[in-house]
Amino acid sequence: MVIPIIGCTLTAAFQCLVLLGLLVIFLGLIILYWTTTDKIPIIKRYPKEKIFCDAKTDETKEFPFNESNGDVSLSLVVPAYNEEERLPIMLDETLEYLENKQKCDSSFTYEIIIVDDGSKDKTTQVGLGYCKKYGSEKIRVLTFHKNRGKGGAVRMGVFCSRGQKILMVDADGATKFSDLQHVDKALDELKGGKNGMALCVGSRAHLQDDAVAQRSFFRNILMFGFHFLVSFLCVKDIKDTQCGFKLFTRKAALTLFSSLHVERWAFDVELLYIAQRLGIPIEEKAVNWQEIDGSKMVPIFSWIQMGKDLLLIRARYVIGAWALQPSGQPNLVDVDED
Repeated sequence: MVIPIIGCTLTAAFQCLVLLGLLVIFLGLIILYWTTTDKIPIIKRYPKEKIFCDAKTDETKEFPFNESNGDVSLSLVVPAYNEEERLPIMLDETLEYLENKQKCDSSFTYEIIIVDDGSKDKTTQVGLGYCKKYGSEKIRVLTFHKNRGKGGAVRMGVFCSRGQKILMVDADGATKFSDLQHVDKALDELKGGKNGMALCVGSRAHLQDDAVAQRSFFRNILMFGFHFLVSFLCVKDIKDTQCGFKLFTRKAALTLFSSLHVERWAFDVELLYIAQRLGIPIEEKAVNWQEIDGSKMVPIFSWIQMGKDLLLIRARYVIGAWALQPSGQPNLVDVDED
């Protein structure tokens, strides 16, 4: 009789553990719901974030904000944190391409918005140097009162932009900028998508085999684990959610960023999750990419942080702690300096 009793005891203990685990999860979700205060994301804006400096005239001018119609062909939003060294390399390549495109097509106009995400170096001064050379119609610098994270920087840049199309691009210049023509064509082929909303994301998935061969076993485990969580929890059928080269129609960008809560590394995933929830079509296009020294990501810590964010993104939307803002009207709060 000993074995059956032991078996019964083990079975009962396992069932108790399962029930206890479910209870802990249930209580955790309740606590998560009641402690989440921003069902619709709250976007705080400080006084210095409303204005930009025209470096040619030293005049201070006010950024537009969330204008429904764009009056330039393309806006580039460049989030930059301590990028005084890498930013000039990226801007030189980008401006050469854009200036040549403008010479070939007089109807094409552009602007670059450099969002200094609370840098401690001379990122803003570097941007103002280009503004002085090209003029504030083409280059503007939005300097944050304090660091918020890449997602927060891109979001504010999007709302201050004037482009009919909006390109999010990293300051490191890792993506070859001439690939814009392929990404732009892919976006146009979506023919406006859903009610004028569509986006095309640059992808490095075609380079994955070489990358796997060069990385350590541990880093590959982290990468595959992250990709599994992304696909399982949030974003289906997108091979590369993290490439910093994403092109939006204006309406899509304003709508998506109005609902964005995550301001740091995992913001790309939430952005694409929102797009899929709203039925906005997404195209993925291969781009040329090379790793550039000076990344701000700390490999292990950043992956753990992103994994936690993925779980929280899905959990908060499932339990209704976070909601979408399909109207495209951001919940903006102007605040005084700290």
